[in-house]
Amino acid sequence: MKQEAASASVVIKNKRGAQYAERYPLDAFKLCLLGATDADLAVHFGVCRSTLTNWKKTYPDFAEALSQGKKQADMEVAASLYQATLDRFITTKQAIKCKEIYYDENGKRVEKERIEIVEVEKHIPADFRSQQFWLRNRNPKQWNEKYDDDDHDKPGGVTLNLGFGQNPDTDATAY
Repeated sequence: MKQEAASASVVIKNKRGAQYAERYPLDAFKLCLLGATDADLAVHFGVCRSTLTNWKKTYPDFAEALSQGKKQADMEVAASLYQATLDRFITTKQAIKCKEIYYDENGKRVEKERIEIVEVEKHIPADFRSQQFWLRNRNPKQWNEKYDDDDHDKPGGVTLNLGFGQNPDTDATAY
């Protein structure tokens, strides 16, 4: 009985009865690695979002666990997304069937089969959608089709020299 009490997590109650336990930072870190949002965390811990916000202010280790879990998950996904944007070669192991055919001393045809594991290098082409996503988010001014730059003046108009409507071979303005 005394061992169980010693290993039990310390629980702290606030004014409204919401309980905070010492194990929550580790739980929150792991949940954030899985992609949990603050709303998901509130549901998991059985509290409202304002209580979760108060816990982040009151318990620095809890706030740090959330921050680190979210950052680590984001870094892993960003690295994976970046890898998907590149052509790459991977080495895999593949089972192949080897067949040996020979004739025994009586002239009878004999077939033996065996499985061998060999390393195979495979080309993984870059994923076009990952490239689009990456470029549009990293440099929207250059790559996003719908980019609207409100900081700069909009151009007044574009003037095109279309010539005089004559044959381009004889038109003096043609290059």
